[in-house]
Amino acid sequence: MKIDYLEFSSPDLPATKSFFANAFGWSFNDYGPEYQELADAGISGGIAAGSLAPPLVILKTDDLEGALTRVTGAGAEITKPIFAFPGGRRFQFREPGGTEMAVWSES
Repeated sequence: MKIDYLEFSSPDLPATKSFFANAFGWSFNDYGPEYQELADAGISGGIAAGSLAPPLVILKTDDLEGALTRVTGAGAEITKPIFAFPGGRRFQFREPGGTEMAVWSES
């Protein structure tokens, strides 16, 4: 699996969006008041409205269930079981060192 997406969270999504646009020249695809996708930041990513959290590194796979088996077998704690979202499905986990990450698949 490879890193595919980086997701930020923000308790003030309009302020974060404005900062990224003004400081870095990034633009966005608007998915409503709860989510903004980065359009030209050099990596695929987005900003989700919500409580402040470290950026979430998201890996992509063609076999989501197989990835779930591999990460749990390697010692990860599942923090969000597989769920659907517009565009695919994903789960989130905490690796043994404490970093939360996610894996997604288009199917």
